[in-house]
Amino acid sequence: MVRVVVIGGGWAGCAAAIAAAKAGASVILLERTDLLLGTGLVGGIFRNNGRFTAAEEAIAMGGGDLFVAMDANNRHKGINFPGHQHASLYDVTTMEPLVRKVLQNYNIEVRFQTRVVDTVKFGKRLQAIVIDGNETIKGDVFIDTTGSAGPMGNCIKYGNGCSMCILRCPSFGPRVSVTAKSDIKEIMGQKADGSFGAMSGSCKLNKDSLSKEVREKLEAEGVVVIPMPEHLIKSKTGGLSKKACSQYAIAEYAANIVLLDTGHAKLMTPFMPIEELRTIPGLERARYEDPYAGSIGNSIRYLGIAPCDDSLKVEGIDNLFCGGEKAAVLVGHTEAVITGLLAGHNAVRHCLDMQYLKLPRTLATGDFISYVHEQMGTIEGLRLRYTFSGSVYFERMKLHELYSTNRAEIHERVASSGLTDIYNRCLV
Repeated sequence: MVRVVVIGGGWAGCAAAIAAAKAGASVILLERTDLLLGTGLVGGIFRNNGRFTAAEEAIAMGGGDLFVAMDANNRHKGINFPGHQHASLYDVTTMEPLVRKVLQNYNIEVRFQTRVVDTVKFGKRLQAIVIDGNETIKGDVFIDTTGSAGPMGNCIKYGNGCSMCILRCPSFGPRVSVTAKSDIKEIMGQKADGSFGAMSGSCKLNKDSLSKEVREKLEAEGVVVIPMPEHLIKSKTGGLSKKACSQYAIAEYAANIVLLDTGHAKLMTPFMPIEELRTIPGLERARYEDPYAGSIGNSIRYLGIAPCDDSLKVEGIDNLFCGGEKAAVLVGHTEAVITGLLAGHNAVRHCLDMQYLKLPRTLATGDFISYVHEQMGTIEGLRLRYTFSGSVYFERMKLHELYSTNRAEIHERVASSGLTDIYNRCLV
């Protein structure tokens, strides 16, 4: 049987594992920490703007397991907040066990607290990866979904130091890139000023630390927008350029505190000194849930992207694929899932000497992957962030009539591409 080894248990890794298992492979997923989902443990936003289209395309192609799980676990559906329409918010406090169950349903072996430290390579093929304790795990094909955030040294060098974020490097060891360990030079994303990396774009507040009025409104409506005091707006505006999530780096987020109910109160800013935060009405007792050092900074991302083509095969290694932030300068769980699905499916095709699947540009998901890779070939493109939910790519979706909230229309578009249920087909 084809043996697929997925390294990294975030949204992309879980999607890759599911797609490979559906295609008929035996799959093992290695996760450095004790939980799946990575930054998805503190995410929560999906189906906003063009992400609705992307999710429905994935569902029509047979890759909807994780979106169905998110839909089943949403706290709010069809809400609007600055710059975003028809968003759903999944509950970050209960999402991870549901995803574990999905993986179990496909007989995917998951090994937690398993950190990769090296690779075994012969020529341009990976033969095995080495984990802590010097154990080797062999496979026919490998998928790198280790992300681009961490290790701590990057947060110290390019950010404000370790912010004690959900990645928990001090507890489980720093992230290790399989691509880098395979002697492939990685790509580094940049900020507008040419410096490297970008800071994660949101914090989480403990809802019980909010005032009763703010908490009740947040839980009833899903969103609370509180105008910022004038003296704080200028300092907050300067932080927008640091954000990984450019779709939330618009004027409304500098002029207001925007809170979303994802189980915690999701504060749509990279960080904010607690003394300033507590001057805002309703937040006088506010306490950070993630990162714990949300007063001083957040995690740094986009410092380890694999060079890959539109099939998501890593250049320079014959049997290595990638997904999520490892595959491009992209933002978000939806974006991670759609790249993970393609990587997992193509990993099995590789082992069967089949032609790789490349999603057509008549689909938003196909156009997204191709467009982002094209843009990353330029300095200007490396300074942008790409997402279905805003910024330059959402504008492109609308311009090229790829954005739709009509399920029947989206599913017909997939059918016209000949890709209906492609991810449900057993290839082995």
